[in-house]
Amino acid sequence: MYKWLLIFLPTFVLADIGSISEFRGNGEILRENQSDKLLAELALDIFSNDDIRTGNGRIAIQFIDDSVIRLTEHSKVIIDKFVFDPNPEKSELVLSFIKGTGRFVTGKLKRIKKENIKIRTNSATIGIRGTDFTVSVDETGRSLVILLPNPDGTSSGEITVTTFAGTVVMNQPFQATVVTVAESAPTKPVVLENLTLDFIDNMLIVNPPEETERAVAEQNASGSLLDIDLLEETELEKDYLDEEFDDIDRLDIDLLNVDFLTDLLDIIDNNVGSKAQVSILNGVEIEGVKAGFDPINQSYTFVEGSVLTFFRAVENTIDLELDKEGAYNVDILSAGKEIKMTINGGGENSISINQSN
Repeated sequence: MYKWLLIFLPTFVLADIGSISEFRGNGEILRENQSDKLLAELALDIFSNDDIRTGNGRIAIQFIDDSVIRLTEHSKVIIDKFVFDPNPEKSELVLSFIKGTGRFVTGKLKRIKKENIKIRTNSATIGIRGTDFTVSVDETGRSLVILLPNPDGTSSGEITVTTFAGTVVMNQPFQATVVTVAESAPTKPVVLENLTLDFIDNMLIVNPPEETERAVAEQNASGSLLDIDLLEETELEKDYLDEEFDDIDRLDIDLLNVDFLTDLLDIIDNNVGSKAQVSILNGVEIEGVKAGFDPINQSYTFVEGSVLTFFRAVENTIDLELDKEGAYNVDILSAGKEIKMTINGGGENSISINQSN
């Protein structure tokens, strides 16, 4: 009589951990054991060990636990490991943020044990627990981390930023720290008082408003030299508070080509968030916003001929043209963002703009 021994060998199947939920421009995915690059597209499945890169494009990835990461242009992220299990002890996330800017909003990952979550940059390791935060890494490896609030303004949780030289803990809305190299401690956290979620969303928006698309298309057609790499060393060393803005005009408006890291480092270094800003622009005194491009208010202010223009397009569009010789008090409330400007010392002319979503 013959006896048969049946042996069942396990079959390993590569399982997707999420997919591209939003996409514009161009990007690519480098996948393990696959020589050809995959072009990014909506609904493309994402797997562990995927190397995700954006060119002149932006990508949002939604993981199977409903966590979302949004990447701006010229970003690179490697998903080293993603395991989601109903048992928090078995769940794990390890992600390497190589360069660029991204916003990470946790889903059910907040139930993962804190020590099982690691988001690494070239200079630091970020530990998260039920949080919403952004991370930016420039080409020198310098990292900026900002803890963002819940929509109601309360703290979204806690993150730790760790290097070989020390650890800082952030648990207040809009707290930020900078790490230059792994051998130095993170800077003492500071609160970016005038930062808003509108500003963050504008930096990370994947599908911009139609008005913004038109403005960018017109600008590209004009051949304006706007594609300045703000991550170049010369740009990082520039003192934007002492810059002259006499040559800025409407063609310099570029709402999608803003470098998140440089702008916010400038805010931290110069403590802009706690000071009233006064600029002189072609003889016009402007208080309350920064002349040229204002990274806090996401606005442009410039003079063409006898006209002073204030332009902002975040959720809503404001295109305000004034006589540069006049004196005005301008109050703006746009989708929850408040901006107060005084032109030429103010006076009897008052302008109030109130925009809802």
